[in-house]
Amino acid sequence: MILSGTEIRQRLGKDSTQGNLVIQPYSEECQQPASYDLRADNDYLLARGACMLISSLEWVELPRGIAGTLRCRSSFGRRGVLLGAGFVDPGFRGKLTLCLTNLGNADIAIQRNDRVVQMVFHEVKGGEMIYQGRYQDSNGIVEARPA
Repeated sequence: MILSGTEIRQRLGKDSTQGNLVIQPYSEECQQPASYDLRADNDYLLARGACMLISSLEWVELPRGIAGTLRCRSSFGRRGVLLGAGFVDPGFRGKLTLCLTNLGNADIAIQRNDRVVQMVFHEVKGGEMIYQGRYQDSNGIVEARPA
């Protein structure tokens, strides 16, 4: 089940270990009917043909039983921006590193607080495992592991 905007608001709290969804800072302007828009933490210039990592402004904590799917906002997609890697497991805590690729015809300026991606929240039934990987408690851009 995808969580509605109303359900997202109802599940917000300060502690994911208590079953709450955490989004800090939360902005009502970013709340959509069935998703939440994550914002850029800084100013970036996404050059034409380039792939770039940026960080979300928001610190997100997903409790056991909630996962997230990331999708590029259509306003960026219409300009040729693609989002890579878009799943967040239950138990994740931190700022999200977003991988954006500009396949459009021009460089794209991204300003701090620009809404860049949508996060869709899903209920996970019967799951006992939670995320405990290397990106836990990320605070800014985290590069990929060396190959």
